[in-house]
Amino acid sequence: MPVQASVIAYIPYMLDGLKMTFLLVGGGLGIGFLIGVPIAIGQVYGPKELKAALDAYVWFFRGTPLLVLLFLFYWGVFPALGLNLNAVLTSALVLGMRSGAYQSQIFRGAITSVPEGQYMAARSLGMGKWQAVLSIIVPQALRIAIPGWSNEYAIILKDSAICFVLGVMEMLNRTRYVMISTGEALLPFIFAGITYIFLTYGGVKVFDIIYERYKIPGLLVRG
Repeated sequence: MPVQASVIAYIPYMLDGLKMTFLLVGGGLGIGFLIGVPIAIGQVYGPKELKAALDAYVWFFRGTPLLVLLFLFYWGVFPALGLNLNAVLTSALVLGMRSGAYQSQIFRGAITSVPEGQYMAARSLGMGKWQAVLSIIVPQALRIAIPGWSNEYAIILKDSAICFVLGVMEMLNRTRYVMISTGEALLPFIFAGITYIFLTYGGVKVFDIIYERYKIPGLLVRG
């Protein structure tokens, strides 16, 4: 069988890895969102002690390469805590914790871009500090943050490929096995690269549609 035909025969096997890729991306984005929003709120409105702790978290996860984090948590931190987590769950958690650090800065910028007069108006109407933040500021900030969140989607999609080092059978790892089986490297990785490009472009376009649907008409943000 010609090499090209052999590679084509493996395409369904490679595409089946997208299920794991989507799981990692969805898990990473979701966990990152749950971490990032509270961090952003704490960095803007929290006391200085809390801000210092949150800054340390953001500094650590943004400053450490993803590959190091995967190894650190899979073979170090989680076992030391008595947690026997498989490679998939570890990868999703690490992607989420790292994404949370990046998403926090997206949401932080969105929160500070909401005109301060809205917060002051809410307080003048009798709202407490946190009621004003959660009811007035955060809902607007989440809409403002959608374009930045689409960038985070593209980043975490590409980062998910690094999880193959733990043996996660996502698309890149399956592509590597196709290369080993067929002895052909160029065609499988070209196909994988094109697939990632389409996934990136398609996902960003979805976020653009969501932003156009939910953006706040007439809102003028600072900066």
